Amino acid sequence: MTLTVVVADDNPVVRAGLRALLDAAGTGIRVVAEAPDGRAAMDETRRHRPDVVLLDVRMPVVDGLTALPHLARVAPVLMLTYSGESEVVQEALRLGAGGYLVHGEFTAEELVTAVRDVRAGRARLTPTAANALLGVVRNRGATAHGYGKPIVSTSLRFDGTPSQMQPDVARFGLSVREGEVMDLIASGLNNRQIADTCFISEKTVKNHINRIFAKLRATSRSEAIAAWLGTRAAS
Repeated sequence: MTLTVVVADDNPVVRAGLRALLDAAGTGIRVVAEAPDGRAAMDETRRHRPDVVLLDVRMPVVDGLTALPHLARVAPVLMLTYSGESEVVQEALRLGAGGYLVHGEFTAEELVTAVRDVRAGRARLTPTAANALLGVVRNRGATAHGYGKPIVSTSLRFDGTPSQMQPDVARFGLSVREGEVMDLIASGLNNRQIADTCFISEKTVKNHINRIFAKLRATSRSEAIAAWLGTRAAS
């Protein structure tokens, strides 16, 4: 099945390059529209209803972060940008981005894979974005041990809006490590990505997840995320 994509970037050279990469024979991806700013991206996304939107951060008229929550209600959004600042990465993920790629950190093949993964609901992060997320997790762990304050006070949600609740590890009886793993699950990472981020094996991740599900009384990732982020009452 051919996936359709809208490319939003204010640089026409970047847009042309992405179109050439994605429209190449054998990718199974077709660029249906380009947009030079966030407002045009919203218009083109509503018009074409693509499978994925590739979105830059810094654009005129309406910037990427402002457009992001509106776009995420229509299609999965993959950030594709030169902006690698930790705060920008965190904000994009909070606002509903399904992945974050920084230019210069991925190959053409990895871009194609990322588009397919984000369409399927699997998070894709290049090293800069992954390190930003890891910083949040490590900082929370340090805070739990009394070493400092967290970098951010919000949690990631899949509906594209920031939650003002800080999930309470003690409320669910989770250990600090289990809380870190649950944060990463809520961020959309798969078991392998969680293992890489926490420097543990996938088997250990699975063990943590089994204990987390038992404590949250959840039978799936979606149920666990709902409990963790407070969208269903704890029983």
